[in-house]
Amino acid sequence: MLPLSKPAPASAGITGTWRTYKPVVNLSKCIDCGLCWLYCPESVIDWEKGTKVRIDYDFCKGCGICADVCPVKAIDMVPEAGV
Repeated sequence: MLPLSKPAPASAGITGTWRTYKPVVNLSKCIDCGLCWLYCPESVIDWEKGTKVRIDYDFCKGCGICADVCPVKAIDMVPEAGV
């Protein structure tokens, strides 16, 4: 297995605090394909075949790419609390 890079704390601190929408995974719809993990530009999705996805909201910027590439629409972009 190839080593994967993980996001490190940014020099400015946590970078997900300014997002207005966040991805929420409906685990009952998830088919474990890994496309969300593959296409996430920030590498904030943890996934291994046979396990479900987990999103690191400290660094997720809410771009919605994961929701767009999900073939079964298991990821919804929901408004961030307080927006």
